[in-house]
Amino acid sequence: MKNKLLAVRKAFDADIAACKTSEDLENIRVRYLGRKGELANISKDLPALSKEEKPAAGQAMNAVKKHIEETVAERAKALGGGAAQVKETLDITLDAVPRRLGSIHPLTKTLDTITEIFMSLGFRVAEGPEIENEFANFEALNIPLDHPSRDAFDTFYVDQKTLLRSHTSTVQIRIMEKEKPPVQVIMPGRVYRPDAVDASHSFMFHQVEGLMVDKGIKFSDLKGVLNLFAKRMFGERVQLRFRPSFFPFTEPSAEVDISCFICEGQGCRVCSNTGWLEVLGAGMVNPKVFRNVGYDPDVYTGFAFGMGVERIAMLKYGITDIRLFYENDVRFLAQF
Repeated sequence: MKNKLLAVRKAFDADIAACKTSEDLENIRVRYLGRKGELANISKDLPALSKEEKPAAGQAMNAVKKHIEETVAERAKALGGGAAQVKETLDITLDAVPRRLGSIHPLTKTLDTITEIFMSLGFRVAEGPEIENEFANFEALNIPLDHPSRDAFDTFYVDQKTLLRSHTSTVQIRIMEKEKPPVQVIMPGRVYRPDAVDASHSFMFHQVEGLMVDKGIKFSDLKGVLNLFAKRMFGERVQLRFRPSFFPFTEPSAEVDISCFICEGQGCRVCSNTGWLEVLGAGMVNPKVFRNVGYDPDVYTGFAFGMGVERIAMLKYGITDIRLFYENDVRFLAQF
């Protein structure tokens, strides 16, 4: 075995002296150190040696192996491999590749702000399914099948009795069916209506609705809550205006406007020279709705309100086309 190892070392030294490229060096390494290389073949003879011969043979093999490994490593450096190659190819003075950081979507930012304002006033947040039944979407809210206002809240049907909710008022019904007053909750979420898409309409948009029910709740409580919301959302100088309106689930009902914070009520292009901007609808909960969910309208009163998140965001940020929210155009989103 000693003669075989000397022959292997001599052959290796001759091959390494003739090595010209990194590819040649790799072939030499595999030829002598590989699983089927020269040293591996010699090691197969070790079991046949006597106990006295094995220690010396093992030491001789390790010495030849160490010589081959060290010589290969030195040759790799000389040929431009290993650590030397890293120093040549890696230029630490180069600027790093910049990573573009994203930002919160304007709708998410607006919804978070609305939620934080109402939570600071004692409201909790509740969510419900986007696929609803007709009872929660229409009938419980005093919108029977033959009611004229049903067309305004019509939506996409999954089957004859199941549909995509057209407002988050459905969550009000679910909460009142399960909980007894007092109730103080806001309900954010996506809603769907078969509207033609244009600069101010979309078949899908976001709403936030609010509900407060207890003994002795008055319209003045509603005005106080919405006044605080408007000032925190649009600024302390904003004024509120309530106009009589109609919603089947509230009575009395009102459309709520804020004074234009662009022109401060003087009249401009944003407010169509009226000095006012419509922001939401509200009113006292209709006694029929209370009866539909098992509340006694002679004991409890309450108010409800609802607003479109897109509408609030468009007013706050001066956006003129609702479609911009959904197109994922980086040029638009980067502004926020």
